[in-house]
Amino acid sequence: MHQANQSSVMYFIIKGISEVPQMLSFIFLLVLLIYLMTLGGNFAVLFLVCADCHLHTPMYFFLCNLSLVDIFSTTVTLHKMLLIFITGDNTVSFTACMAQMCLFSWLSGNTLIILTVMSFDRFMAICNPLRYHMIMKPVLCILLVLFCWSFSLLQVIPPVIILSRLSCYINNEINHFFCDIIPLLNISCSDTYILKLLIFTEGVLLSTLTPFLLTFISYVCIIISILKISSSFGRLKAFYTCSSHLTVVMLLYAMLVFQYLIPTNSLESHKFFSLLNTVAVPMLNPLIYSLKNKDVMSALRRRLLFYKMANETFSLQA
Repeated sequence: MHQANQSSVMYFIIKGISEVPQMLSFIFLLVLLIYLMTLGGNFAVLFLVCADCHLHTPMYFFLCNLSLVDIFSTTVTLHKMLLIFITGDNTVSFTACMAQMCLFSWLSGNTLIILTVMSFDRFMAICNPLRYHMIMKPVLCILLVLFCWSFSLLQVIPPVIILSRLSCYINNEINHFFCDIIPLLNISCSDTYILKLLIFTEGVLLSTLTPFLLTFISYVCIIISILKISSSFGRLKAFYTCSSHLTVVMLLYAMLVFQYLIPTNSLESHKFFSLLNTVAVPMLNPLIYSLKNKDVMSALRRRLLFYKMANETFSLQA
């Protein structure tokens, strides 16, 4: 079906990242490599935090949830892309498309809220160090995480329900590498004014701008507190505790700015920045938290030493 119609489509055609045949093998290998690195890095973070008692703190509890979101979000967006490369079947059913869009939107919103909660944790650790452990108790951390997952889900449900009930599409070709809400709106010929207003209100103001402002305010307070520290060593140590999180936040919001706020005349450019946002950022998150975090690197060395000693003991017994 490639002509305009007045009825709901039964399936969509995913056009993918590139239609150049010579690039398909390279893109497949690159996407597969990034996906495996993302899974490996984030599962490593989950394992280290669970296995090492020194990492049983609120910050790493929130980091585990961020790793879970990164694992789920990359799997949601890339599994169909990899299947298209392998099988050559680039069709997706209407129901599967709606489900993918719902899951991706949920996880994307969740990422921003979790990063906001992590900025609050850093604010409490630096600006209120004496009261930190009294406030950031396990119960509060669990409630904050439950809020992140449930609040982001509640925001996604209304626009997905409205979009699933649209009855008119120009064609069924989605010029993207997965089912995202903006490409679906571009091929719809139904009245989408209410839906676009809802997306702007929830997606831009509530899900993106509000977390950004809260994170920005937290770091303004953090910087003010750091500048009040008398010793340069103390200032450096305080800044180092939030440098990993700040790097991740800056990277993610920079990708969002390039993807949505900077106008581009090419849909290929939009897909490129979308790929960076949905694939490259989740891959880089565990690397940033590992390479820039002494606690994580120390936990990794302890695990490696433990397995080395266990292997040597086993060899001697054998």
